[in-house]
Amino acid sequence: MDLILLGPPGSGKGTQAKKMVERYHVPQISTGDILRAAVKEKTRLGVEAKQYMDQGRLVPDEVVVGIVRDRLKAPDCTGGFILDGFPRTVPQAEALGATLQAMHRGIDHVLSIEVDKEELLKRLGGRRTCRSCGAMFHLIFDPPKKEGVCDTCGGELYQRADDQEKTIRARLKVYDEQTAPLIAYYREKGLLRAIDGVGGVEEIFRKIVKAIEE
Repeated sequence: MDLILLGPPGSGKGTQAKKMVERYHVPQISTGDILRAAVKEKTRLGVEAKQYMDQGRLVPDEVVVGIVRDRLKAPDCTGGFILDGFPRTVPQAEALGATLQAMHRGIDHVLSIEVDKEELLKRLGGRRTCRSCGAMFHLIFDPPKKEGVCDTCGGELYQRADDQEKTIRARLKVYDEQTAPLIAYYREKGLLRAIDGVGGVEEIFRKIVKAIEE
């Protein structure tokens, strides 16, 4: 079963990916992870990618697609995979399609976890981190026992810059701009499965299972 998982920051995509791995026994493939692994292992494409990364430039599509292609040929992908964070653009989706076709495979479902923007702001904006031990809390979903104080070590809790509303709105805008054409592309192919991402973890997972198995 070859799957793509889409979802904005704060949608709970990472949590759902882990549950999907447990149920379907296929690997979750994160672009960031495999890029770092290719760089570390000094593969031909990893060395090429590192040159761009060292200069603070985006790694070109053909290099990223090549690294993804190498990963999909690994033995643990024989029974399927969950692509997380790739493709990000329509050209990447087209290149992925051509790669899979050459491997006599194809995407079965593209799962898009959808959450209202205000809900995402509430989820991401409520996060607090301990300056001392790095423990994470949430003002609504997992509040500390004492306001502003870490339950674990007593350190000061603070709001990271990337958890502030202005930054969150910018991240969500980038996601929308990048992903909207991709969602339209897969919808046109009849592969898109929109998942309502509001509710408990188990409730959302049941929606994903239903979309895949029915």
